[in-house]
Amino acid sequence: MSAGTTVIVLIAAPPGLRGHLTRWFVEVAAGVYVGNPNPRIRDRLWTLLAERIHDGQAVMIEPAATEQGWSTRTAGRDRWTPIDFDGLTLMARPRQNGRPWRPAKEVKQNGVIR
Repeated sequence: MSAGTTVIVLIAAPPGLRGHLTRWFVEVAAGVYVGNPNPRIRDRLWTLLAERIHDGQAVMIEPAATEQGWSTRTAGRDRWTPIDFDGLTLMARPRQNGRPWRPAKEVKQNGVIR
């Protein structure tokens, strides 16, 4: 994978949205797109994805000047959420109530995080 490679994963996306992505990306598996668009195209595509994903889910992994060398964007319903953990991006699953996990601000006396 080259330094400028972008990966998009779509789950339960409208068919027109999937077809639109094939202009700039190659679909390597069902709902998984890989390409190397310039930042302007990537940002415009993300705006379009976020607006049209509706009840589906979209994840974009893109190059960034971070320790990991990439950053992530998510959109849609019941999506995993990127969480910064000491400079590393980790993905938090949605809870049953639909809200993502967030680090607690309080720590109990025995060291267990609430």
